Amino acid sequence: MSYRFAGIIDRYLLSGSEFTRRLRAVRPEQWSAPTPCAEWDVRRLVNHMTRGNLNYVSLLDGGSADDFLRLRDEDALGRDPVGAYIRSVRECAEAFRRPGALRQILDYPLGPVSGEQALAVRTTDATIHTWDLARAVNAPEKLPPELVAWIEDHLAEIYAGLAESPVSADTTHRFFAAPGAPPVAGEARQARLLRLMGR
Repeated sequence: MSYRFAGIIDRYLLSGSEFTRRLRAVRPEQWSAPTPCAEWDVRRLVNHMTRGNLNYVSLLDGGSADDFLRLRDEDALGRDPVGAYIRSVRECAEAFRRPGALRQILDYPLGPVSGEQALAVRTTDATIHTWDLARAVNAPEKLPPELVAWIEDHLAEIYAGLAESPVSADTTHRFFAAPGAPPVAGEARQARLLRLMGR
């Protein structure tokens, strides 16, 4: 395993637990509330996260990039959105714990990627969407400082070699929102990371 991604399964689980904490706070009337992701309400955001976890498992099982994109918006929540998300985190972590999974080369939509790098992308996505969910349902927005720092310090490595990257000036922003505002003097790390990710 690359030293840059050491401990990535634990970081992924931390990001998942943070999302779960906000998810448990969603009230029945909030499932249709808007989120900072303009095209998604709360339910669609949670489905994106749940389906994403399952799609990463499928990649480890030999699934293709085309399959990943085709299934991206398929419902994964059913009648138990909270339970479905929690199960998807567990299944994803278990899949990446398989012998050799972190070194496996996956057919990711943005380009071939090792399992450990794919899980780093997934961890970043989960962390940013935790803030999106918190903002949508008026839950606490502060993210774990150690997770924020690790992601910001390793953004270039997390997205290295991929067709899109939040730190690339020429990215198309099909998968990543463009930075929404110029830098601010004395900007906190969480605010800086969120700005880089288009929040």
